Amino acid sequence: MSAIISEQGELAVVENLARALKLPTVALQAGPLSREAQVQGASYLRYLAAVLEQELLHREEASLKRRLKAACFPVTKTLDSFDFSAVPTLSKPQVLGLARGEFIRQKENVILMGSTGTGKTHLAIGLATAACRQGYRVRFFTVAELVSELRAAHQENRLNRFTRQWLKFDLVILDELGYVPFDQFGAQLLFQVLAARYERGSVIITTNLEFGQWVEIFGDERMTAALIDRLTHRAHILVLNGESFRFRESLKRQLNQNTQGGEFAS
Repeated sequence: MSAIISEQGELAVVENLARALKLPTVALQAGPLSREAQVQGASYLRYLAAVLEQELLHREEASLKRRLKAACFPVTKTLDSFDFSAVPTLSKPQVLGLARGEFIRQKENVILMGSTGTGKTHLAIGLATAACRQGYRVRFFTVAELVSELRAAHQENRLNRFTRQWLKFDLVILDELGYVPFDQFGAQLLFQVLAARYERGSVIITTNLEFGQWVEIFGDERMTAALIDRLTHRAHILVLNGESFRFRESLKRQLNQNTQGGEFAS
């Protein structure tokens, strides 16, 4: 009986010390892992390694959750769920190579170009999610959202502060370039922050426009040419051509409904 009480007392001491050292998982797992180690006859060092491993895994998981939340993805997407067979112009090995994150370490860009509904946003979020898992700081914007934030920052005299914060991200995703028009001042603000990231941080851009059409968005030919020159200097350009994913899913649902309706009718 005294041995049990002594063991419980020792465990309480370990738990208190772990909490004081801000090791919550050690405090939580010390007891269960201790009993498991006794059953297996594990050494003290193996037990200690098991406890510390649980603490590390918990911290990594919590850190990943924080990075994913801070990235502000509109939806959850991974590369595992992307249908590469539907986009024959896209190289799956190239995409999986990008997912290893070397382009971020090299401060290179990725431009996903193609018609609406071919999975550009899915790919961008998938690559960015992989980056979060590797510890990179990521932020997602639609181009319209970014231009709106830049306008607000300019009006509130905090554009320099916004730019400094913008440069802290390892990877920025700009989604839907070309979908929503903006005026010349908005184009200048967007050019300014993109130029600031040149060789200082990576950008993923999704667009339904070819480079020759970008002047329709930015208005000024010289500014457009300068921006394209910076973005493509060290860039991976992926072209997605194919049938819209959303159209195919809608067609599948309609066919399923028709099939079920035919079964009921018979």
